[in-house]
Amino acid sequence: MSSPELNRRVFLRRVSVASAAALLAPSAVIADPYRPVSRYGPAARPVRIRGRLSVDGRGRGGIAVSDGRTVVVTASDGGYELVSDGYRPFVFASVPAGVAIPTSGSGTALFHHPIPADGTDRMKADFAFRSLDRPDDRHAFLALGDTQTQNMFEIGRLHDESVPDMLQVAAGLGDVPLFGIAVGDIMFDDLSLYPEYERAVHRIGIPFLQVVGNHDLNYDSPTDPGTTRTFRTHFGPTYYSFDRGQVHYVVLDDVFWHGAGYIGHLDADQLAWLAQDLALVEPGRTVVVFQHIPALSTQYRRAGEARPGNSVSVTNREALYRLLEPFRAHVISGHTHEHEHVFEGGVHEHVLGTVCGAWWTDDICHDGTPNGFAVMEVSGSDLRWRYQATGLPASDRLRVYPAGSVPEAPDEFVANVWDWDPDTTVAWYEDGIRRGLMARRTSMDPWAVERFTGPERPGRRPWVEPGPVDHLFFAPASGGKVVVEWTDRFGEAWTHSPPAS
Repeated sequence: MSSPELNRRVFLRRVSVASAAALLAPSAVIADPYRPVSRYGPAARPVRIRGRLSVDGRGRGGIAVSDGRTVVVTASDGGYELVSDGYRPFVFASVPAGVAIPTSGSGTALFHHPIPADGTDRMKADFAFRSLDRPDDRHAFLALGDTQTQNMFEIGRLHDESVPDMLQVAAGLGDVPLFGIAVGDIMFDDLSLYPEYERAVHRIGIPFLQVVGNHDLNYDSPTDPGTTRTFRTHFGPTYYSFDRGQVHYVVLDDVFWHGAGYIGHLDADQLAWLAQDLALVEPGRTVVVFQHIPALSTQYRRAGEARPGNSVSVTNREALYRLLEPFRAHVISGHTHEHEHVFEGGVHEHVLGTVCGAWWTDDICHDGTPNGFAVMEVSGSDLRWRYQATGLPASDRLRVYPAGSVPEAPDEFVANVWDWDPDTTVAWYEDGIRRGLMARRTSMDPWAVERFTGPERPGRRPWVEPGPVDHLFFAPASGGKVVVEWTDRFGEAWTHSPPAS
């Protein structure tokens, strides 16, 4: 997510960008929309790519191979041929179910080959996969929102606090295939620190995939493709797909750099690729999409605004919704440094709280959600999820504040249930007697108000401010012993009480 500090740095970088960048700046386009755009580099020659995809040494047919624009399917012997336009950086395969996700030495996913940019007109690219040692109809993954490390202090916290929790959770998931995914903003602008993220991934010991975020960009690029050059050097394609068990997974790049900043947007090439990719998926299957900027953040509603900002939601999300209509679709995103479930366009979107909390300056996000990560367990086509707060037991799913913690509700206690969605209930008990359901209202989390309000708070990131939250629940206090019970959509009940006075 953007910040005053980032905006200042980005401006200083942009003033030194070559004049060619101005051709794509919004003001230049508006002033002269028909002016030809200069090419950045020489015209490319088409590249004919041939290869074979095998599993355990035997050719495998029916698997998608793509350069990010054109999708072809391997023949029965695993062979394929693809003509790329010469501008694409990679050819990659969609790793099929039952197959191990290949990894680099650091543990990041590796199922792609670079396409040479030296003018060659043909290349060979084989994919040699191996079968998993156990079925993957049951599998699990860890989803990390905004690790966003900027310096070695924050790297230290990632390694010392977050990684041990991930190791513990991974061990507790049992003997099922696991993978991890960082849902963007892996770095906070300093891309030289990527090796420290890779070191963390290596320690966790499961295949990790990556989504590009707005803080993972090379801001000196005048056009969108160039902004991901460092990310691509480390992790490969910025969008691709793969299968685990009965679920089809898609990673998208929805951060679009227009030369004077970024917006949430899926470009035409990516949507064309996605349409071809999903055409190979049987309607009715579960599809999970990972992207950094939410398709839709509800921040604007809570702030009383008419529409979402272009940098916190995907501007052409209707195109995504339309492509996902035939499927049981989930979108998993980050970016906003808060936790919420959004149901829009037939899609269930999980907007994740962050590994870094309030940019590593506090252990909560600006909505009061603890820093942490999502744990997703999959059985067949069904997903089950929870949010794991860093350093806290798995049973810590809500926080309860005593009466008077919210000034506009002086006679009510309040519960922050960060993983709430409409298929869950929040009830309260007094002296062991159930008193009913609590009332959901939009307000601000008391801890966030206490820790983030004022020009000096929080100490390292004084621009962090509390924001309106719609997963707060209120009930009247009458002096008895209070217990709040949240029953999640999977039928499990989690309880918490306000601290003793």
